Amino acid sequence: MSWFESLILGLVQGLTEFLPVSSSAHLRLTAAFSGWKDPGAAFTAITQIGTEAAVLIYFRKDIGRIISAWTRSLTDKALRSDPDARMGWLVIVGSIPIGVLGVTLKDQIEGPFRDLRITATMLIGMGIVLGVADRLAARDESGGKHRAPKQRKALEDLGVRDGLIYGACQAMALVPGVSRSGATISGGLFMGYKREAAARYSFLLAIPAVLASGVFELKDATEGGHVSWGPTIFATVIAFGVGYAVIAWFMKFISTKSFMPFVWYRIVLGVVIIALVSAGVLSPHAAESGG
Repeated sequence: MSWFESLILGLVQGLTEFLPVSSSAHLRLTAAFSGWKDPGAAFTAITQIGTEAAVLIYFRKDIGRIISAWTRSLTDKALRSDPDARMGWLVIVGSIPIGVLGVTLKDQIEGPFRDLRITATMLIGMGIVLGVADRLAARDESGGKHRAPKQRKALEDLGVRDGLIYGACQAMALVPGVSRSGATISGGLFMGYKREAAARYSFLLAIPAVLASGVFELKDATEGGHVSWGPTIFATVIAFGVGYAVIAWFMKFISTKSFMPFVWYRIVLGVVIIALVSAGVLSPHAAESGG
């Protein structure tokens, strides 16, 4: 991998990780459109450590409170009803589905799931799901001619059942094209949560899964020696800086804006990919990942 490729891929990772458009799909597509080798699942997982570092810094106060309350609740039963302590447990519970499926489906994630036809289908399908969820949330927030606005749930209302459903939605993002934030935010909106609450829990829930995946891939890459460390680290740093700016913008955006621009973008991109693959312009299969 060249330094220029790592620069572009780092920018793409940072720009798309937190938006409901699928960063893994965009890394795969950027390589395909540019005629580069597929950066691979290992590169994606390692650069995601950079974007998760941005989450850790942006939400550092929330994370600090959660870790502190959760740790103290292990020995102090009175603290187990504290919202921050509960959130610590709910993040752990919500991380179970992706942890189990990530290990079970590792070979498929690194192989068949990276087929562009699957990516395009997921972009379109999850785009439609996000659009429906967005419309339901907008209807509740605005009410109607014969209907008063409906109060949607906050993070304080989150329980084990909803946490597991969020986790199952996050696990769907193992398939490129789904989008971690798109799947979890859609799940949250369908369950009746506010947009900001759904997004905030989505970001917090991603921390254990992404960091664990990155460390796992780091171990394999170190033992296998198949990663260009200089460009990969450079891409990770770029992803961190860009990702932090995107989080700050996105959290403000979702408080007042609709997700529909992302919905239409996903659908159009998916249709374009299917057309290009059908015309033979793009190969549906990834070129062999390079070092």
